Amino acid sequence: MEKFKSGFVAILGRTNVGKSTLLNSLIGEKIAAVTNKVQTTRTQIKGIVNRENSQIIFLDTPGIHKPKTKLSNIMVETAFTTAKDVDLILFIIEATSKEIGKGDRLILEKIKESGKKTILVINKIDLVKKEEILKLIEMYSKEYNFESVVPISALNSKDKETLLKEIEKVLDYGPKYYDEETYTDQTIKMIVEETIREKALKLLDDEVPHGIYVEVQKLKKGKTMEGKAIFNIEATIYCERESHKGIIIGKKGSMLKKIGTYAREDIEKTLGEKVNLQTWVKVRKDWQDEDEIVKKFKIDN
Repeated sequence: MEKFKSGFVAILGRTNVGKSTLLNSLIGEKIAAVTNKVQTTRTQIKGIVNRENSQIIFLDTPGIHKPKTKLSNIMVETAFTTAKDVDLILFIIEATSKEIGKGDRLILEKIKESGKKTILVINKIDLVKKEEILKLIEMYSKEYNFESVVPISALNSKDKETLLKEIEKVLDYGPKYYDEETYTDQTIKMIVEETIREKALKLLDDEVPHGIYVEVQKLKKGKTMEGKAIFNIEATIYCERESHKGIIIGKKGSMLKKIGTYAREDIEKTLGEKVNLQTWVKVRKDWQDEDEIVKKFKIDN
């Protein structure tokens, strides 16, 4: 029997390169919000992959971007703080890149400073020709001594297995940190808030930027009239402007109803129980610069 391997792996990359999609794909469960908009992941999210001879604990991080608020400063700080205390870094770049841009260069410099073992993951390879991928590999290989370079399409199961095997090769022998049923350290409250925010971001126009914040006020498990288990959840979507509030609610409440319906369906799948979800919208100006809220997104390492 092979010796058991384990370790902590940080997923680093610019905003919108597919980090959360990859994390969800690797662990086979939906724990990180996935949208086509930047700055979706606001906190470090832990996902656990249990394999026959290994346990891999993934730490997703906020995308690297130019900070403009206290919140975005915390997001970037979180990403780099996470990378300091892991066994391995997955550095995700896009196959469509023609050069090493400012964001990728910043991450690369931080990796060089840390000297951490790093696997370069080239995502979205289905969008480019093979020659373009080879050019990227050559360009980045001159910059750092990567453990390996893995070109992938995040949702391709073969690519997923290839990447997991490469990670296993790099990890040292170690203990099983979590039991086999555990796939995240996210609380139910955090999963609910992430899910509602994801649905809102997917459905809303670009008029409503990332100035939304979801907070669960009530989460109580009860029983239906038929005696079946049900989660009663009340949540508020905070936005920064009155005009945004109108967009989120929609005509006769249509948009808010749609957000709530899609979120409830996803939450029910995740929890395996019926859910009664009620949502409200409130304006909270400049919340991204409020210390009370921003500190919730800070990690203490």
